[in-house]
Amino acid sequence: MELDPKTDLKLERTIAAPRQLLWECWTTPEHIKHFFVPKPHKVTSCEINLRVGGRFNTTFDVEGNEMTNDGVWLEIEDGYKLAFTDSYTEGWKPKADPFMTAIILLEDIDGGTKYTAIARHRSEEARQTHEDMGFYDGWGTVVDQLEAYAQSID
Repeated sequence: MELDPKTDLKLERTIAAPRQLLWECWTTPEHIKHFFVPKPHKVTSCEINLRVGGRFNTTFDVEGNEMTNDGVWLEIEDGYKLAFTDSYTEGWKPKADPFMTAIILLEDIDGGTKYTAIARHRSEEARQTHEDMGFYDGWGTVVDQLEAYAQSID
């Protein structure tokens, strides 16, 4: 996949957990709650309809404030690739102020899984805002939480 450094952010890590387990964590609402946002923030609700165009809705508690993020799945390659966006909600209803499209890639490697997370934005300004918000630290923390959670249930 060719990325645009002006509008895209990418994080790659090796996770010491099986690819299929990470897939289950990413596609099961009960698992999402354990890793999807950096602690002490938490996911209070998650709805997944795992099909292209199906909902991926999450609600977070961030310092006592409720934040809702509704989106849809754009691409699903069972066990390997998830792409989702907040540009639309289920039924392909466009959202007024979308932020990004995310792509999660999982690949088997010796000792675990190569994990790649990509955030694609509409503009350079949106990419920079995301980076300034702490993309690398935040998404890196999410990967650490995902790894720890996956190892705890394996």
